[in-house]
Amino acid sequence: MSLQSDVTELWERTQEDGGEADLDDLIVLDEFLDALESDEIRAAERVDGEWQANEWVKRGVLLNFSLREITTQMHGGVAYNDVLELYDSTSLAERGSRNTPDGTVVRRGANLGSDVIMMSPSFVNIGARVGDGTLVDSCDTVGSCAQIGKNVKIGANTLIGGVLEPVEDAPVIVEDNVSLGAGCRVTSGFVVGEDSVVGENTLLTPRIPVYDLVNEEVVYGELPPERRAFTRYVESSVSDHEMFEGGAYKPAVVATDLETETLEATEREDALRDN
Repeated sequence: MSLQSDVTELWERTQEDGGEADLDDLIVLDEFLDALESDEIRAAERVDGEWQANEWVKRGVLLNFSLREITTQMHGGVAYNDVLELYDSTSLAERGSRNTPDGTVVRRGANLGSDVIMMSPSFVNIGARVGDGTLVDSCDTVGSCAQIGKNVKIGANTLIGGVLEPVEDAPVIVEDNVSLGAGCRVTSGFVVGEDSVVGENTLLTPRIPVYDLVNEEVVYGELPPERRAFTRYVESSVSDHEMFEGGAYKPAVVATDLETETLEATEREDALRDN
């Protein structure tokens, strides 16, 4: 049987009967985590130009939480309690990747590419993928199953949300060559198109409109490729309420063409990061 069929059979059986995992079940779960870490399987993939969740992979992640018991483990002389061990980072150096001490935490079942930089403190959760040449800066979180592309810069204090349920929903996607400014939030399966530059403290979520001035349209749930995006405030529908003197406003995202100055600034940051 294939790993997919093993995970699917285990999911269907536990949905019907519940119960605890036996030794064979734990072997399947370990093989599943190994496949995630080696990038043999992914929680989401692009199909015909659209990002789609691999539902069986997300079910496998959920099974690791429902079937494993909490155990006390040691890391750096500190006891922690979890159902998963930490990612074995001993192979990072041979791939040119580095993680600074005292706070770069990668959970078992995540995938880190080559030439990745993880600064302290930062966290990458199970099922997430961090592509080659990507920077995960201080105080960043990459949530469960999030897919981060190649040569991405995730600015300090940025949250990449996780999407585990429902299993049919694609997680957060940040495509290749994206720069996310410090303090950004990307949540609820939002897709950040490749070669985009996002200003600091921008909130990207399907509930907030993106005013794409390039195509002159309002879109939700995605930032088109090759855009410069930043937060602005637009008038709210409750502006005429007597409680709001001077009007009420709600956040929106404005997307424009990338400017030469923006690209040059990003290139300068990349040069500094390589030192």
